Amino acid sequence: MLRKGMLAWLLFGCLLLGMVAFAAMAEEDTEEVIIVIYDQNGNALTGGGEDGTEPLVTATPVPEPTVDPSEPVYEKDGSILLTMSFTGDVTIGSNTQSGGKSIFDKELARQDGDVNFPFRNTRDIFLADDLTMVNFEGTLTTAGKNRDKLNNSFLFRADPSFVEMLSNNGVETVSLENNHVLDMGEDGLAETKQTLLGAGVSYASEDEPAIINVKSVKIGSLAYQTFGGRHDEIIEKLPDAIGQLRAQGCELVIVSYHWGDEKDYKPNKNQIRLGRATIDAGADLVIGHHSHRINPIEYYNGKYICYSLGNFSFAGNNKPDDMSTYIFQLRLRMMDGEVVGQEFKIIPCRISSRTDYNDFAPTVYEKDSHVEAVLKVLEKNGRSLDYVVDEYPLKWSDEE
Repeated sequence: MLRKGMLAWLLFGCLLLGMVAFAAMAEEDTEEVIIVIYDQNGNALTGGGEDGTEPLVTATPVPEPTVDPSEPVYEKDGSILLTMSFTGDVTIGSNTQSGGKSIFDKELARQDGDVNFPFRNTRDIFLADDLTMVNFEGTLTTAGKNRDKLNNSFLFRADPSFVEMLSNNGVETVSLENNHVLDMGEDGLAETKQTLLGAGVSYASEDEPAIINVKSVKIGSLAYQTFGGRHDEIIEKLPDAIGQLRAQGCELVIVSYHWGDEKDYKPNKNQIRLGRATIDAGADLVIGHHSHRINPIEYYNGKYICYSLGNFSFAGNNKPDDMSTYIFQLRLRMMDGEVVGQEFKIIPCRISSRTDYNDFAPTVYEKDSHVEAVLKVLEKNGRSLDYVVDEYPLKWSDEE
């Protein structure tokens, strides 16, 4: 029969064991917790191990909770709130037409080889939203140059391992329809697509839409480039392309365009015509790029048309004459598969963390004068647009 004192100590030890294990679980500690029980004389109670001579221990591994981004998250009213971010051109790696070490590789060396450096100042923004889309203008491949483009001044190639700068920093999907996707030929494009998918980053290119599930909302993404005057051809294709996505259950359809002329601060007549025709065909949002300059936004038939988001992380020039850009964010409230509310805001940025040269690390503007300069450019160049937005909010309606 156990003495009362020993029994009391054993009961105390069991209680202590339970309290420590509970505390470990409450803190969601993933490390192994080792607990040793001592008697009233300070000696470790034995009984562990094969020979019973090791201290009694217990391990309580607690897994980190995980959230499936495709599962619904309901607001109090039963709606689903989606926040999506969009940027312009992301062009990384080397211009294979230039001799010596590329400007991107030089900057990568300055950053101690950390391939994630371009997104270091915007990562938190993209991780906090529900979906981030960029225009990926380049290749992720080891393939050789496209022989049909050897006379071009710029042919971009990045090592496939560089894809982690997208997947590690909150970029879930890309537009892959632009004038640089074939810089390394069809083999290079095929490897780029395989590399993106292997990293969990979806892509949309012509005749290859992307379908993304976010909070149980199915989003379809289409992408086109208009070079060669393809505006009428694309307008004819849109109703069927959008209709097919709707037939697959897409509740939202986003269409990206690589269009217009370089260094233009506002859209031309063909862009305006195509942008509005895209909304008329059933799209929920139009995102544009290619001009390397920011363009104004239209609100047409209840939908937004962003004519150009400019550059974002752009390794084509280390001293561009305009380093302003903005992130376009759209917040939608969905109820029973329908949009019941929406608003947008912009986040003005410089495409570099430095002012003396482009280091390919987009950085949010902090000075009011810089923010105001972006707003003035957008407002000035939107005056001729019939459906230009009334203002460019910098905060959500419920932000202080």
